[in-house]
Amino acid sequence: MYPREYFDMVFAAFMLLMSMSLSAAFLPIFARELDRSGLLVGLVSSAWFLSRIFTEIPSGVMADRFGRYKLMVSGLALSVFGAFLCSMASIIYVLILGRALWGLGTALFFITSSTILFDLFKSSKRGRALGTYQGIEFIGSFLGAPLGGYLAIILDYRQVFLVSTILIFCSFIIVLLSKGIKRKDVKNIGESPLSSFKKCLPSLKRWNLTIVYINSFFRTFIMVGISSTILPLYLNLQLGIGVDLIGLIVSMRTIGVIIATVVSGYISDKIGRKPMIMLGFLLQSCCLYAYTLFYTFDAFFALGLAEGFSRGMILTSLLVLLSEVSPPEYRGGAIGIYRTFMDLGGFTGPILFMVVYDLLGSHPTFILATVTLLLNAALIASVREQRNSK
Repeated sequence: MYPREYFDMVFAAFMLLMSMSLSAAFLPIFARELDRSGLLVGLVSSAWFLSRIFTEIPSGVMADRFGRYKLMVSGLALSVFGAFLCSMASIIYVLILGRALWGLGTALFFITSSTILFDLFKSSKRGRALGTYQGIEFIGSFLGAPLGGYLAIILDYRQVFLVSTILIFCSFIIVLLSKGIKRKDVKNIGESPLSSFKKCLPSLKRWNLTIVYINSFFRTFIMVGISSTILPLYLNLQLGIGVDLIGLIVSMRTIGVIIATVVSGYISDKIGRKPMIMLGFLLQSCCLYAYTLFYTFDAFFALGLAEGFSRGMILTSLLVLLSEVSPPEYRGGAIGIYRTFMDLGGFTGPILFMVVYDLLGSHPTFILATVTLLLNAALIASVREQRNSK
């Protein structure tokens, strides 16, 4: 049986993911309406990660030093404010600012919730617990994407962001009132925050950690740059697929993530994390290349499921692998660095791919992403898996 605080975090994450995915079908399209600059459109997606680049590591170290609960509550409050700003955006710069604050708030939530999850479960059960957690939260993402697409047609883009604001506020109330999360708050008062940070830094001496960080960068580099930015523009502007149908494609991709996170968490507990991650990168590279070969909604609907499954295989196993190659007492710092690399990928991906898109068109962006994923599969093969009981 899972403890009560586990389910409190699950329901909070469920509504937070739903709020985030409501705009998945139309975000770059809305940004393009506010400003035609490819750079600024890319920055709307990148802004989600920009502020997080400078705060993930301090947040992770602070979680180790001062506890998780206050950071989690603060993050959700900041997300409420950021989503509300997006609902008021009439110029692209307000949208960028709202996305930046919203992204920063979600970072604080997911750093602290991930650290608490690792503290709650031993290594032998961590894959299943994390896979179940991520599977349930991604159901929120699955429901949010098509709902957001249809709401955008019935209402308008800004009012959809207002619905997101309400959902995040519900997550805030759940965590604020959770006695279980307060009880499980952990503080590491034995060493300074700088010591915690140094023991998690990437280096050749910490090869396993370094490769996990690099994989975190490129996973998000592709996910945000291609799947969340280039693909919706390609489907809408070049193939003429409406935002409601794009929302269904996004939802199908989320179904794939949900299935894979639950299944791969259990299987990786048995066979190891590395084989699961490598297979995920190989499958995702095939899906991205296939986007250049087909032109119908039905094909993209099926490819969305396959791509989502590949992403779920990587997501759960890579995060559990991080917990196994990092010192247990400094997991907050390790997660902070991991997420900083993730944010750097999320920030640079849309900007770089939009530049390539504007100069060369859509197909070269998919090919570049395919090659990048194959290189990541080769890198993860060099990691030596190790299990600890904590």
